[in-house]
Amino acid sequence: MTAYAQTATGQEATQQIISLVVILVVFFAVFYFLLIRPQRRRQREHLALLSSLKRGDRVITAGGIIGTIEDIDENEVVLAVEEGKLRVSKTSIVEKVKK
Repeated sequence: MTAYAQTATGQEATQQIISLVVILVVFFAVFYFLLIRPQRRRQREHLALLSSLKRGDRVITAGGIIGTIEDIDENEVVLAVEEGKLRVSKTSIVEKVKK
């Protein structure tokens, strides 16, 4: 009788471990598809936008400044705005303005 009780307890423990692993895998899959994957997609789109920038493009920065690109280098962009020029980080550009 004691051997049967120990076997039943061992089976229950194994089932609990398997169910815990399944729950963790499902949790990770949901986390990946709801958070990680969309963030990577947005990051790829932003990098594609930054690589496509050229002189004369009208853009909006993260701070809401709208300007036209006058000069562009690896890390910085010079924007012509209504009252002069601004030098901003290239990564602060969030979108191109449609003309």
